[in-house]
Amino acid sequence: MAPRQTRRQFLKTAGTVAAAAAWLPGILSAAEPNERLGVGLIGTGGRQGAHIQVLNYLKQNYPVDIVAVCDAYRPRMKKAAEGMKVKMYSDHRDLLKDPNVNVVCIATPDHLHGYQAIDALKAGKDVYCEKPVTHWRQFDLIKQLAEEVKKSGRVFQLGSQGMSDRAWHQIAQMIKDGMIGQPIHAECGYFRVGDWGERGMPIDDPNVKPGEDLNWEAFLGDSPKRPFDVSRYFRWRMYEDYAGGPVTDLFPHSLTPVVHMLGVTLPKMVVAAGGIFRYPEREVPDTFNMLIDYPEKITVAVLGTQGNNDPGVECRGAGGRVPIIRGWEGSLTVRGGKIAYFPADGAQKNKEAKQFPVERGEDMTEHWKQFLDCCRAKDPKTNSPADMAYHVQTALIMGSWSLKQGKVAKFDAVKGEIVMGA
Repeated sequence: MAPRQTRRQFLKTAGTVAAAAAWLPGILSAAEPNERLGVGLIGTGGRQGAHIQVLNYLKQNYPVDIVAVCDAYRPRMKKAAEGMKVKMYSDHRDLLKDPNVNVVCIATPDHLHGYQAIDALKAGKDVYCEKPVTHWRQFDLIKQLAEEVKKSGRVFQLGSQGMSDRAWHQIAQMIKDGMIGQPIHAECGYFRVGDWGERGMPIDDPNVKPGEDLNWEAFLGDSPKRPFDVSRYFRWRMYEDYAGGPVTDLFPHSLTPVVHMLGVTLPKMVVAAGGIFRYPEREVPDTFNMLIDYPEKITVAVLGTQGNNDPGVECRGAGGRVPIIRGWEGSLTVRGGKIAYFPADGAQKNKEAKQFPVERGEDMTEHWKQFLDCCRAKDPKTNSPADMAYHVQTALIMGSWSLKQGKVAKFDAVKGEIVMGA
């Protein structure tokens, strides 16, 4: 579980006290107070700890309760369940049978997300799923998940909480309104120091063995069947069987807002470069750079390393480096907390630089609230819906395959397949 925060610390990260106070008194209008949503948590590790804090805060004034938890590692699950006085399930399929669970939050290793989300949708549950929506090898699974969301009519939201930042929605409208003319290029990325592997993922019990307290087979899922290894279990982000490095761990935060702002969907071509440049103990890259060409004649550069935090570049929320969107007539980005427009040479309109206030910054509590409001209204238009998750993850999978194979990845739009070229 993540370390407990004070209420003051929590409000600082989830949103300002003033912003929280502004909407909390009025959010019961969508339903009667006794119509509460029951949330089941699949996975009770560090990331789920942040969701627990948000939901425990929300339930003070919003009709929602955590009612059940599930984890393959019993000591961790038991600690979470006893702390909240909720039911425990060792198998997520048993949790999905619980009639008190209306919504699930999936925060498990990457390679389990897609399967658990599909199971939840088939069980009639709405789904909040942590990024990445699937593992880098699971392209067919992300297609299946996107189809299942449409077929089920359930609500889905990806845990790319940066999409709660109104800056990206404001810029998207500015682009639609023609402020920068025809978009042609965009740049985003994620830079930080730290591998979140050997140094960043603690081993709860170095002496634990598979058995009643730890379900190794459930953890493995569809990954290669390997003998139990305590490092693989607790430090799974280091290993390519379960994770992908920056391209799938961090770039969903960076690329999702850009895809939204540009209004693009599936790529035409992706090429990638990078590797293990700083942390030799890991299997996944620590440095990753990719170029994405879209059919709309737009190139997106996604750059990043976990070997330097790029202190000279402005960052914003969970997304890392602030994106810049370039068009024939000008560029849009965020500078100093404001949306900034810069005219291009020869611009025919909007010939002067301008700045615009951001309506609201990133707020994880607001991300959850908007999702829950959609669940109550049966509205699929969440901040980060399934179709956008499919489009973003397809580009990231193509980048992962490109680096691994040293080839260009192309998307066959007719067959809906990734084709690896020379």
